[in-house]
Amino acid sequence: MDGEKIPSVSRVRSYLLKKQDEICRGLEAEDGEARFQCLELDGERGGLARPRCLEDGPVLEKAAVNFSHTRGESLPKAATETRPELAGRSFQAVSLSLITHPRNPFAPTSHMNVRFFVASREDKDPIWWFGGGFDLTPYYGFEDDARHWHETARTACSPFGDDVYPRFKKWCDDYFVIKHRKEARGVGGLFFDDLNEGGFERCFQFLQSIADHYLPAYLPLLSRRKNHPYSDAHRQFQLYRRGRYVEFNLVYDRGTLYGLQAGGRIESILASMPPLVRWIYDWSPVAGSEEERLSKDFLRPRDWLTIDDNVDVNREKP
Repeated sequence: MDGEKIPSVSRVRSYLLKKQDEICRGLEAEDGEARFQCLELDGERGGLARPRCLEDGPVLEKAAVNFSHTRGESLPKAATETRPELAGRSFQAVSLSLITHPRNPFAPTSHMNVRFFVASREDKDPIWWFGGGFDLTPYYGFEDDARHWHETARTACSPFGDDVYPRFKKWCDDYFVIKHRKEARGVGGLFFDDLNEGGFERCFQFLQSIADHYLPAYLPLLSRRKNHPYSDAHRQFQLYRRGRYVEFNLVYDRGTLYGLQAGGRIESILASMPPLVRWIYDWSPVAGSEEERLSKDFLRPRDWLTIDDNVDVNREKP
């Protein structure tokens, strides 16, 4: 602990509001045409919701970058089911959550969330923690993209110890799994929760490092793939794979469950849903196809920072 008894919600809130602006500007610049629709909604007891959604751009078919500051008398079940000591405490939560759904099937979907909770009771010291991370979901796999994503994730973690990236990379691999399909949602990244080790200042610095590295991790991939030629067959496969994203978010994602249980604004909670999606009954890819390669080579935990002799790491064209 760093000796700070009452962590500063206002400092985290101020940082996340500025980061929301920065990320929206970066995504708008990469899209080139579409702009975010912006709302600012006052919440109870000084809370604030600032949802932002971009739709139907030439590059980004949909993107949502939402800030939220909520206050309440008791935490929803999604936040307390593994933390019974939080029952009966009032709370504050600030978060920044985003999703991108590119139009081009060769450009990956990305997700980031960073959050801070403080749970208080008059006769007890406050309980606080940080959580979040970012992860990548390709529809057609490129080793160079996955490696860049994970190299940037490692760079974000490196000032905080050599063990941090592998620890939170594994947590991400374990968390973003569609259990009923027995498959990963994507190629992972970083995931952490209940983080308070080292004190507030160090944990806040770590959260900032994660959020600060999102655009450097993602924009080069979007720029590289946004003009890649594609066919209707590629597009249909993208829509099919988006269905897996929907399944995870509605069945397993703790953030979605938290928002629904807290009675939050439904348009903001479900802003992560892709604009178009399809499910195909009992579909399977053609043997040896790029669609099969996604499942065999990408949707499994891997060390993306080392060369796999069984994979052509210089591959650029599907």
